[in-house]
Amino acid sequence: MYRDTKLVVKWDLDNRVSMKGAASRQVLALIAALEAEGGRSGTIHVEQVLEYNKDPSYLRNLLLYRLTIEAQKRAATSPLSKREIMRRLGTSAAQLYRLLDQTNYRKSVDQVLALLQVLNCEVDLVVRTKTA
Repeated sequence: MYRDTKLVVKWDLDNRVSMKGAASRQVLALIAALEAEGGRSGTIHVEQVLEYNKDPSYLRNLLLYRLTIEAQKRAATSPLSKREIMRRLGTSAAQLYRLLDQTNYRKSVDQVLALLQVLNCEVDLVVRTKTA
């Protein structure tokens, strides 16, 4: 399993032991679930574990990523110039480019929502009860 391109846990599926690193309870639960499904080999990325376990910071970053990708698409097709977008946001060129950078997770969701508003987008957030 890799985190930020670095090997964190190497797991021996045949002997069910860690070959390198220590597996957390979440990783062990995911491995057990995969084995129950009949999977014997493969790679598990840490993002899969985080999404499977609904890690709050991972889900926030995923939401931020999806909103940013949509903002990039809308900015590319918008009749507004970058300068006009900056003026309406009341921000600098550097800040606009940070908002449009999908790898920047230091921005806030409300900053991206403000950008989408300037780009004439309506964002609906749906909250549902979890299903089993």
